[in-house]
Amino acid sequence: QVQLAESGGGLVQAGGSLRLSCAASGRSFRSSAMGWFRQAPGKEREFVAAITWGGGSMDYIDSVKGRFTISRDNAKNTVYLRMNSLKPEDTAVYYCAAGPRDYTRVVRGWGYWGQGTQVTVSS
Repeated sequence: QVQLAESGGGLVQAGGSLRLSCAASGRSFRSSAMGWFRQAPGKEREFVAAITWGGGSMDYIDSVKGRFTISRDNAKNTVYLRMNSLKPEDTAVYYCAAGPRDYTRVVRGWGYWGQGTQVTVSS
């Protein structure tokens, strides 16, 4: 059974930092892109960041560029999202995703999802 388990969310003040982790089990995603999405209350799930299977290319939405960094450790089957200079508008449930050979910003392009981890940024 394939599972993606996120961790590292929490409550932080504006300007603070968090690092999210997503550990995959049940199969290897070494040949798959991995990504992070988020969903705020009352809003649709949106793409945040993604990384290619080899880690050589990343993509970010404009609102997090320069603040968030995605990385992966294929030996550990884990992807990370380092979030710095957090803002209240970053508050959301953050989801890890995996599956496609090449990353996409489209939600339906990803076959595997974690349960999500809450990130709350207070002003």
